[in-house]
Amino acid sequence: MRCKLFRSRLHAMKTSKRYTAVRLGAVAAVAAAALVAGCSSSSTTSSGGSASGSKNTAKVPLIVYSAQGYDSAMTKAFSKATGIPVKLDDNSTGPLLTQIEASKNNPNWGLLWVDGSTAFAGLDTQGLLQKGFEPSVSWNNLGTASLPADKSYTPTGVTLMAALVYDKTKVPNPPTSWSQLLSPAWKGVVGMNDPSQSGPTYPFIAGMMNYLGGVSQGESYFTKLKNNGLIVHPTNGPTLQALTSGQIKLALVQSSAGIGAVLGDKQLTVKYLDPVTLLPSCIGIDAKAPAAERAEAEKFVEYVLSPAGQKVMQSGDPTGDSLYYPVIQGVSPLPALPSLASVKTQSINPYTWGPREGTINTWFDSNIVR
Repeated sequence: MRCKLFRSRLHAMKTSKRYTAVRLGAVAAVAAAALVAGCSSSSTTSSGGSASGSKNTAKVPLIVYSAQGYDSAMTKAFSKATGIPVKLDDNSTGPLLTQIEASKNNPNWGLLWVDGSTAFAGLDTQGLLQKGFEPSVSWNNLGTASLPADKSYTPTGVTLMAALVYDKTKVPNPPTSWSQLLSPAWKGVVGMNDPSQSGPTYPFIAGMMNYLGGVSQGESYFTKLKNNGLIVHPTNGPTLQALTSGQIKLALVQSSAGIGAVLGDKQLTVKYLDPVTLLPSCIGIDAKAPAAERAEAEKFVEYVLSPAGQKVMQSGDPTGDSLYYPVIQGVSPLPALPSLASVKTQSINPYTWGPREGTINTWFDSNIVR
């Protein structure tokens, strides 16, 4: 099975438009050697621990599933620094999680990098993530608070969900609480994202449920919001476009997207209703990937949190995902971000809310989106 999987991945690379002829030649040479030398015996270590102790040092393609705005810049920088070839599958979080779910018995990804620790807790409870790996870095308080006990995923940054974005020339007196969004004054002018598409949106919904006291209380709130004319778009971009086009007056989006919109349009501003939910971006490694690929994934995590990697994160998407709060000591957030001390935040337990994601998203799409 491993040889067949290796050949299928090589074939997929040969037919992919993302690979140059030069890279294909290098990868093909590695693959040919691996097929001759490695197919007679398995090189996979136990999925219960780190793969860094593997003796297999062949550079196989690292398949990266990511919804981060700087992922292309990061994968290119990582390949240049290490010589490890990377195949990037960039998409919204929802479709990426659907791909992982569809391939559970024959996974074809090496690592996942998206926003929301709830998604990783859900994968971890299904046994899909490698446990026991943690990079050797100096975490700050945000990083320490975002680490899972079993070391099944690694935080890489924190944003907030949801930020309230509006045009200050058109909305001189914005709402000051979550309950005020239900007022007739805001009927038909509030927009947000679809959690089945937008990774940051489910933690926002779960955060509201946590804040209001439970799932039923949260369902009641969003039902009232819908009855007050809530408009749902797939992701941050379309929701913000609805704001600038005048379809809505208030947009509930990820803080990085909201701050980025303000940088491009000085009439816009961002407000945080109390509380907003902390949203860690995380990387998880496929527990069923070959040992060599898991070892490369560990190197990728280490690179992302290195000084060089942090520079890429903060420059690769300067009006979007680069607007995050760092999780390691010695790295400061970009100047456009407000002090986190000025915002009332809450954390939610990813292992409480992660396993509920599918059920709650289905309820939201059936009762709020439609």
